[in-house]
Amino acid sequence: MAIERPPTLFNRVTEWDALVRFATEPTTSFRIGVVSGRRRQGKSFILDEIARQVGGFYHQALEEERAPALERLGAAMAADRGMPGGSLSFPDWPALLRALAEPAAPSPRLVVIDEYPYLLAKSPDIASAIQLAYDTSHLGRQPPIRLILCGSAMSVMAGLLSGQRALRGRAILDLVVEPFDYREAAAFWGVEGDPRLAFLLYCVVGGTPGYRDLLEMGPPASVADFPAWLARGVLNPSHALFHEADYLLAEEPGLTDRAIYQSALAAIAAGRTTPGAVAGALGRPETSVTHVIDGLERARFIERADDLLRSRRPKLRITDAMLRFQHAVIRPDFHRFESRQTLAAWSDAAARFESGVVGPTFEEIARTWVSRYASTATLGGTAARIGSTVVNDSVGRSRMEIDVAALAARSDRQAGAEPALLLIGEAKSGSDPRGMADLVRLERARELLAARARVERTRLAIFAVGGFTADLQAEAIRRSDVVLVDLERLYAGD
Repeated sequence: MAIERPPTLFNRVTEWDALVRFATEPTTSFRIGVVSGRRRQGKSFILDEIARQVGGFYHQALEEERAPALERLGAAMAADRGMPGGSLSFPDWPALLRALAEPAAPSPRLVVIDEYPYLLAKSPDIASAIQLAYDTSHLGRQPPIRLILCGSAMSVMAGLLSGQRALRGRAILDLVVEPFDYREAAAFWGVEGDPRLAFLLYCVVGGTPGYRDLLEMGPPASVADFPAWLARGVLNPSHALFHEADYLLAEEPGLTDRAIYQSALAAIAAGRTTPGAVAGALGRPETSVTHVIDGLERARFIERADDLLRSRRPKLRITDAMLRFQHAVIRPDFHRFESRQTLAAWSDAAARFESGVVGPTFEEIARTWVSRYASTATLGGTAARIGSTVVNDSVGRSRMEIDVAALAARSDRQAGAEPALLLIGEAKSGSDPRGMADLVRLERARELLAARARVERTRLAIFAVGGFTADLQAEAIRRSDVVLVDLERLYAGD
């Protein structure tokens, strides 16, 4: 069966191909797939389109009690079977799942249940019903189906296949639909020809494609238009995105005390990147915020970024661009933004925007560039792990943050040897050009890191929004171990 990729679907090649294989590969067995991803990533569009093309059944659940949920599904199944205005009645989930497998076909039919966490919240037994249907199908007692469970509540979806859960070991597909990376986002918005504008746009909306539909005026016309564009959309109290931080947290059923989770996010956005620092900002003992940090991590709103070279030194980072922007920029001055004193409030937020949004975002895309786009010639080998690290200089009584560090693949080092550092770098988001002092600092960091890794091949990278001084550029031309990366190279080079 030929499945045509819709022309309106941007990118998502890997996701589309994986789902088409699940829906069409020859099989006679019951198959389960799990698809997750934050809302507005395009999951529903892809699944609905594939189900339509293969003659499958697609159903989007709502937040409702068990009986209405069974009734709605029965009505949807009746419509699917050509019974307009009719409805099929089921006493429980096992009966409904048996009916979904009918009528029998040469191969199992595709069934998609979207927003599955809504059903699970009021019918926790549905997971056991699916397990029973799966097991009895494999015993030949009931027809099989290809069942995809999809949802936006990341903590719920991540737990479906873990531990002793009913579906553990039964799903063959576990697909997470991620936001676009910074280059993909630039192409999606049509601003890839202006790296500075693309970067500012990514700082605010990240790689979530659904935000483009909400911001119907399109991207900013230029960097100069950026403040006015924000005022018309994200900073407009009448716009849906103004309260996006609240909507995002509301999607996660486990995050019930919104105040403490919002406060923790605000602390991380303000630069408190350890559990102890977050606890201090909340005025609580560290042990009392462990569940808060764990909950935000399960929901994938934050991540614990381990130090690449030192164990047990993780830093907390907000992973969602819109959450980072709203907690760094809007919430600290919420009254003025809500009172439509937008331009004045935005002007006063410049320092917060730079330190809480622009800086962390630039570091993030620098690591993404090393991971996905830098060539082996640039890196001097194949990178196996990319992250950040900290170097303490006892002589100079200083502490250096290495924003980007890349370890060589195991094949690039001898067995038992210390890990080989391919590259270390700093990412500077300021508008001033970077100079020789930055290179000298990296050279000192490389010397100090020799105690923890092999550094004889380590390249020194400087990522800079503001470009580079003439003497630093001349030094980079002269030396093979110096890598300079500006916005143009980040968006178009390797």
